[in-house]
Amino acid sequence: MRNDRRERGFGRPGGWQQADLPDPADAPDWFAGRLPADWFTGPVDIEIDRDEIVVVGELPTPGDASTPTATKEGALARFRESTRAARMQIADEAQRRYGRSVAWGVRVDGERVLFTHLAVPVMTRLRQPERQVLDTLIDAGVARSRADALAWTVKLAGKHAETWLAELREAMRKVDNLRSEGPTGL
Repeated sequence: MRNDRRERGFGRPGGWQQADLPDPADAPDWFAGRLPADWFTGPVDIEIDRDEIVVVGELPTPGDASTPTATKEGALARFRESTRAARMQIADEAQRRYGRSVAWGVRVDGERVLFTHLAVPVMTRLRQPERQVLDTLIDAGVARSRADALAWTVKLAGKHAETWLAELREAMRKVDNLRSEGPTGL
């Protein structure tokens, strides 16, 4: 029975939401082979979730530390415009291959700038104490809405729990590996 379930795609990774999505495990290698070598100064960072693949590469820093911000912004705008058609074509290919939207970004002089990327709605139910936290952030001017306040809170929690989240992801990978191997002796 267990072997039948595994063959039909039940269980992790990603739960039922990803049951029909292609496996993106080779996406970094695919992008490494697909991207023009002259776009970025080194390998790109690839971030993948259930909805989106974000590709971020480092642009050469124009000038030196005293280079005006406007010069850096101009270099970013030039890259964005001059590569738009090719990036769209690569994104279309990747979207067909991996079943996820592709977003692009760059790093210029240590600053990360994302081009158009997804903001995915997430349904949640909050009781009054949690809503009051969000409303306090709005009243204090930290956020414009409950949605902004919730996004801010998630970013803050993620920033302060990075190590724990990394350990949790690694543990989930180990469980996935064990599950894929199945029990021995059946």
